[in-house]
Amino acid sequence: MSPARVDVAVVGSVNIDLVASVVRLPLPGETVHALGFEQFFGGKGSNQAVAAARLGRHVAFVGLTGADAEGGAVRAALTAEGIDVTHLGVTAEAGTGRAIVVVAQDAENSIVVVGGANAVLGERQIADATDLLDDAAVVVAQLEVPVGTVLAAARAAAGTFVLNPAPAQELPRELLDLVDVLVVNEVEYEVVLGRPLPEDLTEVPAHVAESGLRCTVVVTLGGRGAALCHDGVVVTEVPPQVPVVDTTGAGDTFIGALADALSRHEDPHAALRWAVHAASLSVGSLGATTGMPTPAQVAASVGRAAPTTVPPTPVPAVDGPAPAEEV
Repeated sequence: MSPARVDVAVVGSVNIDLVASVVRLPLPGETVHALGFEQFFGGKGSNQAVAAARLGRHVAFVGLTGADAEGGAVRAALTAEGIDVTHLGVTAEAGTGRAIVVVAQDAENSIVVVGGANAVLGERQIADATDLLDDAAVVVAQLEVPVGTVLAAARAAAGTFVLNPAPAQELPRELLDLVDVLVVNEVEYEVVLGRPLPEDLTEVPAHVAESGLRCTVVVTLGGRGAALCHDGVVVTEVPPQVPVVDTTGAGDTFIGALADALSRHEDPHAALRWAVHAASLSVGSLGATTGMPTPAQVAASVGRAAPTTVPPTPVPAVDGPAPAEEV
């Protein structure tokens, strides 16, 4: 696959996810018995790349694995999804990343990430991928790799640069100034913008302006859907009601689907709607990528939904089972 054909380039983490199913999440100091255990491929970067690829995009990945069997397995899994792994390097400095995930019967989860090779992804790997990042329609990054690496990727990106600042941390102004679309949950909103997400979402444009952000801001709201602040106007999208098995990959599915839509030059509200429906469909199976949908599945879900109206009023909680994003 040549760089010129790439729709979405993802710079980020790739892990092995070790997933234990339990009746409920353990309290501090408590030991609980697992109902089952499975192993999946994961990492925010890898998950987002798979989500975009499942939706039909030509995707390339920039990252690092360890020189171990798990790294080879991850590379094979991404290749099987049709993802270009030319710039998925191998390091002897650390093993392939891990995530320890505990999923309760109510679909709540708790996640511990072991960075491994992801923590040593550096500017040298970004320099090697400069042509790819320059040619990609959309470049996506998260913060499971060093911030300096993400900044280098943002500088290299010529297309739309999408940043998911997770895990949440304060960001350098230079990086924020290079972001085109910032995707945050409620916790990340408060860390990056310096204030809690308001109950009345019509206040978000004022927060964005006061924070000096010049980008589109998307706020994911778990089972309540998502909100989009674009050109000073806020719109919301409420998800369809679906049975929930595991929410671990919902947030990453959302971002992969958003990148998919943006690479196809959908307008921001249409991209938001597409991403909300994709994330909703992803929660029906255990594992971050297992339930990630196809374009036909998302199109069918969007087609069944009633048209949305804007602008929003404060978004109420939705009763009953609905998708919630990962912590």
